[in-house]
Amino acid sequence: MTEFDAVFRALADPSRRRLLDSLRDRNGQSLSELCAGLDMTRQAVTKHLAVLEAAGLVTTQRRGREKLHYLNVAPIDYISDRWIAEYSRERLHALAGLKRALEGKPMSNPEFFYVTYIDTTPEQLWRALTEPEFTKRYWGAELKSDWQVGSPILWREGDGDFEDLDQVVLESDPPRLLSYSWHNYQPMHAKYFGWSEEYLAQLRKEPRSKVTFTIEPEGKLVKLTVRHDGFDGETEMLKALRGGWPAILSSLKTLLETGKELPSG
Repeated sequence: MTEFDAVFRALADPSRRRLLDSLRDRNGQSLSELCAGLDMTRQAVTKHLAVLEAAGLVTTQRRGREKLHYLNVAPIDYISDRWIAEYSRERLHALAGLKRALEGKPMSNPEFFYVTYIDTTPEQLWRALTEPEFTKRYWGAELKSDWQVGSPILWREGDGDFEDLDQVVLESDPPRLLSYSWHNYQPMHAKYFGWSEEYLAQLRKEPRSKVTFTIEPEGKLVKLTVRHDGFDGETEMLKALRGGWPAILSSLKTLLETGKELPSG
């Protein structure tokens, strides 16, 4: 059975889809919380979660003594972007319907969480996250820093000069962990989304968010966990990042595994 078969097998069971719905409504739940919100025994929930974890649709992280469960849409994005033509019409409809549901309903937990597995090394993945010549190829922007805690991160798109958007390195442990503060709303965002100057000024009062990349060896692959949090509710920034991060990370995976970027647009 391929990894793609495992995803479709996991989605085929309505109880497992209910678990995904529960995590879609509130991400980062413990086993007890999931059991309380669903009419299923603890044993049944545990078994279904094991199937979802094996398919990569659910991932877990320890917070103290608790193990929290997170919905991970990376496998769905991956299949939808690259392999959709290989599946039957029935599977296509099921996948497309779930993808629309996941994208269309905002989570009550204001953060972005994504896990993907890449056929590379931790050192090469670190380079891809931190070297401008890498980030330009899959991100479309060059990020420049010495990546020491407290250092600024400069940003350049196109042929202009590097800009300081007030992004700062918060944690740096190569090639294992990288975290930095995210930039505020910029005039180019207002122009792109059609915001007025007054609305842009209002948005810029929001708390700054941060993104954290965790890199872990996983057999012959590398597990990349991306958490972007610190949002004050369902902000315009979070909405934009929920749409942007999956495309960036899919292109990163493609670049590292094939040497080629995903086609733009």
